[in-house]
Amino acid sequence: MMDFLLKKFISLFIMPFPLGMILLLIGIVLLFRNKRIKASFVLSLSFLWLFVISYSPFANAYLYQYENTYPALQQAPQDIAYIYVLGRGHHTDASQPITSQNHEVSVVRLSEAIRLYHQLKEQPTIIVSGYSGLYDPTTGAQMQKELAIALGVKAENLHLEPQAKDTQEEAEAEKKYIGSKPFILVTSASHMPRAIQFFKHEGLMPIAAPTNHLAQIKHTHYTNFFDVRALRKTDMAWHEMLGLLWQKIKGIS
Repeated sequence: MMDFLLKKFISLFIMPFPLGMILLLIGIVLLFRNKRIKASFVLSLSFLWLFVISYSPFANAYLYQYENTYPALQQAPQDIAYIYVLGRGHHTDASQPITSQNHEVSVVRLSEAIRLYHQLKEQPTIIVSGYSGLYDPTTGAQMQKELAIALGVKAENLHLEPQAKDTQEEAEAEKKYIGSKPFILVTSASHMPRAIQFFKHEGLMPIAAPTNHLAQIKHTHYTNFFDVRALRKTDMAWHEMLGLLWQKIKGIS
């Protein structure tokens, strides 16, 4: 758990927006110390950085390279017995519908899994995963199970992996459950390249079913400056870039 938390903590400071804020703070400090030339350079660099990472055409192009690695799975192969949906987060609040208690990305991923589930004559097992987090008593897997049942999936066709905290642990858990059988892997399109690497590294045979595509190459708006949505896309692409780099360092490929 400590390694997981440390990884999450460090990642906060090497993401695009925090890096821009760090540059901005450094520039302000230099300015107060009357180092105007250095301050002007650093402040200009921070402004340029924040402009680029929140510029819609850049963000869409950056994210698209990860989302376009694997094509959408329009039709599920008929001999598939398992569909694995990677978790994304949740919060427990009985006053809200189950669709709100699951993270919006989790809802999209599970919806795609259920779409493929209904295409198969022999109904497969949908595997849902996700741990409870630090402060929530309910696991993400349980929340996904409740949503799946609410959307028409039979309880006996669901299998939970409530201990996995990240994609690597999800892959390790399924090595014991699925073995060498091919299965459909559902996750966000941008996350799919890294997820596939983890599962193949464990000797598994995933069939990519990417969803939650966000990059809009065909409908790019070149006048969208300092766009919060673009900043989110840049953040996602940067996260996947760092994740793939870390995989190479650890020899997972």
